[in-house]
Amino acid sequence: MRLKDKVCIVTGAGGGIGKATTLLFLEEGAKVAACDISKEALESLEKEATEKGLAEGLKTFILDVTNREEVKKVVDEIYKTFGSIDVLINNAGVTKDQLLLRMREEDWDFVINVNLKGVFNMTQAVAKYMLKQGKGSIVNASSLVGVYGNIGQTNYSATKAGVIGMTKTWAKELTLRGAQIRVNAIAPGFIRTPMTEKLPQKIMEQVIERTPLKRIGEPEDVARLYLFLASDESSFITGQVIGIDGGLVI
Repeated sequence: MRLKDKVCIVTGAGGGIGKATTLLFLEEGAKVAACDISKEALESLEKEATEKGLAEGLKTFILDVTNREEVKKVVDEIYKTFGSIDVLINNAGVTKDQLLLRMREEDWDFVINVNLKGVFNMTQAVAKYMLKQGKGSIVNASSLVGVYGNIGQTNYSATKAGVIGMTKTWAKELTLRGAQIRVNAIAPGFIRTPMTEKLPQKIMEQVIERTPLKRIGEPEDVARLYLFLASDESSFITGQVIGIDGGLVI
């Protein structure tokens, strides 16, 4: 088991990639603090974990990552409950797509707050415990659009580019005193999630045609990359942005 007895926090854990990651981590022996803003999504996660015989290692927390006080309270509770925090998966994310001239300020603010501020809030709250321990792994969800941009995604692209900048900064900063804290980002392409299911079928067909592997990704594909970066198998990897897109951008 690659995460045996490691304490892992997963945000956006209630559905899609987050759920797949949580279940995989439990299978690999982790103790998972699953955080999500949706009570219903967490209840569904708990049910599935129970059906798979994995519920013993799972503890759920209703959490709005944009609320700094709430984040601090929950992270402190997780540390108090488990006695350590070994892994943080900053997976929570949202979209509110629109062309630049039509984008409303509230849609800009919403995406910035969840995707950028939320990652900052979680990492700041967790980093003090990892520094105390002298080790840890933080994995942030960026996106290919954070590198290449995308029409209609000014807000989303900005957040995912910002996540890359924070990732590289923290990879340097959190090791200043000799701590073995690794910080990496993943950059998924088109993954089968509730977000991509809203896209027109014609668009998805075009994406598949342009992708060398001729399919879109599954949540489990991303979960396995999270697992690798969370585990000791990636102990000499930090400050990296790893694409997972079926070859879409080559």
